[in-house]
Amino acid sequence: MGGGSGVRELSRERGVRVAGGGGGRGGWWRRSDTLRAEAKAARDAAQQAFYELDSAQREVQLAVETVRAAEDDRTARQALTDFQQISARVDEVSVGYLAALDAHDLDALELDAGTAGKARQQLEQAQRQLAAAQAELNGFLTRLQPLLQHAEAQLIRVTPAVEKAKRALLGATTALDAVRAAGLQADDLAARLAELAPELTRLNEGAGRHGVAATLRRAEDVAQRADTIRTQAEQLPEKAREIDRRVASLRTRIQALETRAGTVEPALSELRRRFSAACWQDLQRVPTQTAEAVRAAQEKLTEAAKARDGQRWPDATAAIGTVRALLETADGSVAAVHERLRQLNEVEHDPHREIERTRFALRDAQRLAMAGRQAPDPRHAAPLDAAVGRLDRAVASLEEAGRHPDYWHFLTELAAVRETAAQVVAMIRGTH
Repeated sequence: MGGGSGVRELSRERGVRVAGGGGGRGGWWRRSDTLRAEAKAARDAAQQAFYELDSAQREVQLAVETVRAAEDDRTARQALTDFQQISARVDEVSVGYLAALDAHDLDALELDAGTAGKARQQLEQAQRQLAAAQAELNGFLTRLQPLLQHAEAQLIRVTPAVEKAKRALLGATTALDAVRAAGLQADDLAARLAELAPELTRLNEGAGRHGVAATLRRAEDVAQRADTIRTQAEQLPEKAREIDRRVASLRTRIQALETRAGTVEPALSELRRRFSAACWQDLQRVPTQTAEAVRAAQEKLTEAAKARDGQRWPDATAAIGTVRALLETADGSVAAVHERLRQLNEVEHDPHREIERTRFALRDAQRLAMAGRQAPDPRHAAPLDAAVGRLDRAVASLEEAGRHPDYWHFLTELAAVRETAAQVVAMIRGTH
């Protein structure tokens, strides 16, 4: 990052070289040993300041890199810009230090007092500039601390998140292998798992390249998608078994329906023989409709079995749903024939039972309508009065019909009267 890395390397080499020189050979020259020693002390102090500055710059550079990896682009760019500006000044004073270091050979035998004094001044000035640059770096690092702490906290989350994503991928792969070992293909799950391979590559490249926030989001997404694949893969064997059970159960239901369908025609024959046409005309097509439903259900069940063998689970489930709907409709039609015959038998044997049942419902509603009142609410009285008239007309029609009354019309009329009474009761209770 900083442009002063070459400067620092050269400085360290020169600093070591100069520090390693021997100063004991010039004792026979007449010079001021004190001035030479002061200059060397200034050189040593400047060299120490340079090393400390270099260490501080490396520390700040690492902090900036941490912020760049974890924070948003605007924040990271600002931190980098500020650091580059400070690094430029660090490089400048480092060059000044190098110049002062190279200006005079403090170990030279011919070093005179004036030169030693000048060298000491230059080196002391370089040391002060290096110390000032370090102070500026330290101040920048102090100001960067809140961002750095947040960035470090973010970075701490990266490794566990990436490891979680990798474990999820391993779990999905293991579950998929087990499914295949069980003879199930699961091609769609395999394709979805393959789509995660590039994401794993990006996770392995790390937050330093893609940023902490993006890496955390990617890790969470990969973990969720992989967990979903694993769960669905683990459910596949049971799903296959469940579809097998449902296909077998529906096959049994179709067989039972075929058996029950055989009882429809005799029941219809009895209806035709004993009751007027109005009592059974709406049921005439039940045998044909039931036979058609059985054929359609068998075809759809075959489709469901083929879809299951091909591991087309949605198709198998949809076909099973169609079979169930066909059977429920056909079962209802068959039951309707037998229920019609039962109801007509009962009313033919004792029509007064149905009449009394209906009158009781009306009287109950009328009592409730009068409770606490001198006169009923017209909203309640009108429908009840109409229902009473409807009941009377139905009874009269039955008595006037002779040998072949329309019992079914009679039953439906009385059922409608009871429904009216129930609606009035619900209305009254709703207003209290």
